[in-house]
Amino acid sequence: MAETESALQAIENGLAALGTRFRDAFAKAENEQALRVEQAKVLGKKGELTAVLGLLKGVLPADRPAAGARINVFKEQVEQAFSQRLKEIHRQARDAELSALPFDLSLPGRTELGRGHLHPVAQTRDALLAIFRDLGFAVGAGPEVELEANNFTKLAFPPDHPATDMQDSFWVDVAGAQPGARTLLRTHTSAVQIREMSSHRPPMAVVSAGSVFRRDDDLTHSPMFHQIEGFMVDEGVSFAHLKAVVGAFAERLYGPGTPVRFRPSYFPFVEPGAEVDAGCAFCVRPDGSHAGCRVCKQSGWLELLGCGMIHPDVLRHCGIDSEKYTGFAFGLGIDRVAMLRYGIPNIRLLFENDPRFLSQF
Repeated sequence: MAETESALQAIENGLAALGTRFRDAFAKAENEQALRVEQAKVLGKKGELTAVLGLLKGVLPADRPAAGARINVFKEQVEQAFSQRLKEIHRQARDAELSALPFDLSLPGRTELGRGHLHPVAQTRDALLAIFRDLGFAVGAGPEVELEANNFTKLAFPPDHPATDMQDSFWVDVAGAQPGARTLLRTHTSAVQIREMSSHRPPMAVVSAGSVFRRDDDLTHSPMFHQIEGFMVDEGVSFAHLKAVVGAFAERLYGPGTPVRFRPSYFPFVEPGAEVDAGCAFCVRPDGSHAGCRVCKQSGWLELLGCGMIHPDVLRHCGIDSEKYTGFAFGLGIDRVAMLRYGIPNIRLLFENDPRFLSQF
């Protein structure tokens, strides 16, 4: 019994001593950090109130609820005093901020903020367009929301061609469109070719670049990507002219002496059509041969573009005499060239707009 009374008295003495100290300590704390340090001295794991709480083990079980309630009341008083002092510190800091000068005249002047730069796709686009300008091509442009006729029909796509399916194209409704005129987000920049040939007469050599859209999304494909489309129409234009232009373009892109090869391929709007590969610029030996590397998949060749002679039906759809004029067309993906140019492994990195990534280029 005497031990219990002694433990209860020790608890009361401890609470009484704390009651005179913690309030003074809280009042003297000049900032939030100092206040929290003083709170920890009372309520922390090794705090004084925690030590007082440990005295309960010397109290009889029948007396512990009352003693514990007494300690809890004291703890609430400490927490209430802490919250009140914290509000005072915040208010004082805010009052000091509002009453201070709007700026500190002693601070050094701010340096100029870093300037931005063109996106790697835009840099690649401009570099490619500059090459074709040097080769005598004019630069054209067209809308991203295009008529089905310009995107498919006039390019001699068969009505049942897979590219016209809903699974491959983003079809959109345009307010005020002509009845029966279907519109979509253009799937290639070839639509600019149709617009140019429908509004101008040969001779003409035009190149255009821009965003195109297809229902595709993986490591090397994106629902939005970028293309360059070029074409030339005049009397007597042949496949030899196409080979000369493609060869000159490859040399300006990858360096003098870059070899090119043409592989037969099918495109609805050209006949004949071909895929063009350029010798890999990343594994070329001094003698001109290629060692093979990860970039070219050990083949020594990089896929460059698709091309061919413009189909006579395309010329006729644009009001051009296909008996008098011939022409060639080509197209390539800007994003792929940018990925090769800068060593980018995932096409999604180009469109996530992370400044930590884009600042590297």
